[in-house]
Amino acid sequence: MPFNNGSVPGLSPLCCLRRGAGAVIAFSGADPPRPVPGRSGRCRARRERPGPSRSLGVGQPARRVTLVIMRDDAPVMLIGESFIGAGADAAHINTVLGHRAGPVGAAWASALASPRPGHTAFLAVLRPGLPAKPLTLFVNKASIASDEHGALTWGAAQAGVAGGVADAVADEIISAADADELLLIVAVWVNPAARDAELVYRNNRTATREALRAGAAGGPAVADVLAGREYPANPYYSASPLSPDLPPLAQ
Repeated sequence: MPFNNGSVPGLSPLCCLRRGAGAVIAFSGADPPRPVPGRSGRCRARRERPGPSRSLGVGQPARRVTLVIMRDDAPVMLIGESFIGAGADAAHINTVLGHRAGPVGAAWASALASPRPGHTAFLAVLRPGLPAKPLTLFVNKASIASDEHGALTWGAAQAGVAGGVADAVADEIISAADADELLLIVAVWVNPAARDAELVYRNNRTATREALRAGAAGGPAVADVLAGREYPANPYYSASPLSPDLPPLAQ
């Protein structure tokens, strides 16, 4: 398989994603490559720039992860999730990243062309006339409930998402060489009760970057899912052990 396996000092694998291509994903650092089935194509290696690692913010050690995309015949779709913050100003982000010529591109264009009342997808911009790259479709999960909620969604949350995408490219979670060939869909939760624009911005920026990191890493591990299945929990509900008086879960 034609990627650098660590035998070339100072090099990490980096391969372009082109029209009609699929991918093999590999990582810099200690993580082994994780292939996607298909016929691999050509790739190139690039010298990795030194830079600081970023903490995942959930008690996990910081590590540097580089998204590497290799050409083959399988479609690519990297899906990530991240929840950052607490209370009404928290951010919950879902990301879908893929090639513009594949299924992600079709979904991206369809969502942009199909607005619904309270849900109008749009390109996230760093400032007017400067959209984030990969081109990012912002999809709001919550219907706009008020003028203030709309301002937080289109203002602080949009700025956070665009900044988080740019951070992912700067941190090499997404290859800058591939950014023009990829499209990104970001589903964004802004609570109608949110009030602090600065917290909404910061939480969405961090959550966007970390969702893209999770997608690049292929997380979560199935073992982690199985370990957490007994007592699911989220900010609105935490499962508790079943009472002896209640019927057992269906098998």
